[in-house]
Amino acid sequence: MSDTPKFGPAGNSESFAKAGFKESRDAPAWLAKMGLTAYEYQCGRGVHVGPETAAKIGAAARENGIAMSVHAPYFINLSSEERERMEKNIQYVLDAARAAHHLGASRIVVHCGGQGKLTRDRAMRNSHKNVRAILEALDAAGLGHITACLETMGKKSVIGSAEEVCELVAADDRLLPCIDFGHLNARTGGQMNSADAVKALFDLMERTIGLDRTRRFHAHFSHIEYNDKGEIRHLTFENDPGFGPDFIHVARETARRGYAPTFICESAGTQAEDACSMKLCFMEQLVVSNE
Repeated sequence: MSDTPKFGPAGNSESFAKAGFKESRDAPAWLAKMGLTAYEYQCGRGVHVGPETAAKIGAAARENGIAMSVHAPYFINLSSEERERMEKNIQYVLDAARAAHHLGASRIVVHCGGQGKLTRDRAMRNSHKNVRAILEALDAAGLGHITACLETMGKKSVIGSAEEVCELVAADDRLLPCIDFGHLNARTGGQMNSADAVKALFDLMERTIGLDRTRRFHAHFSHIEYNDKGEIRHLTFENDPGFGPDFIHVARETARRGYAPTFICESAGTQAEDACSMKLCFMEQLVVSNE
C-alpha cells in the first residue's frame, strides 16, 4: 500500500473537452501529465460503460499510474425496506462493481439514502440489513474484491452523517468510508471547516473502524453552497464566496497522521485543476509536518 495520498477528479473537467479530448480512455494520460494519480469514473446516472470500453480505460490507467474508482448510481437508497427497492439496490451495486472490475478499479462509492417517513433508528437498521445483502451479493457474483465505500451525505434528511457512516462501515472489515468533507460541512452548517473539526473526525474514525481503514479511507472534496437543510450545489475553489471547507485543515491533519487516503475532487467543472491545488496544499503541509 502506498504511503502517499492519491489525488484526482470525479469525471472529466471542462478543460478536458476544451483540450480536444472526447473519450475517457484519454483521461488517464492527461491526468498523469498534470501530476494526478486517481480518477473516479462516474456512473451516477446509471452504468452505461461496456466491458470493452472499460477495459481500455483501465489499461490506460495502469499505464499511467492512475488509481481508478467508480461512483455507483445515485438511485441507491440503503435505508429502504421495500423489497423491490432493495433488489434494485443490489443490482445497481453489482452493475457498478462489474464496471469497476473491467476498469481495474478496487473501490465503488455508494450513497446511503433518505430517511423518508422512517425514524432515524429504523432507517439505520434497514441500512445495516441492506449493506449485508450487498456484500453477500458481491461475494456470490465473484466481486468480493471490490470495496464498497459508503459516502457521507450533504443533506440533513439523508442518512450519512460521519457517525452514521462510521457505524455502518464498522460492521464489516471489507467496507470503507467515503468521507465527503464538503457534504459534512454542508449538513453541519459550516462546522467541518476547522483544524479541530478534522481532528475530531479522524479520531472518530480511528475509534470506530480502526487505524488501518482510517489511514486508507476514500474521500470526496469540494466547496459546497448550503442552507439550513444542507447541501445546495457544488462550487469551484475559485467561485466560492465563503462556504468552504478549506482543504488546508484536511491536508495538515492528513500529513501529520501519515494517512494515505484517495482524495477525489468534485468541483463543478474544474475538478482536475482543483485536485492539483489539493495535492500542492498537501505537499506543502507534508514538508511542514516533517520539519
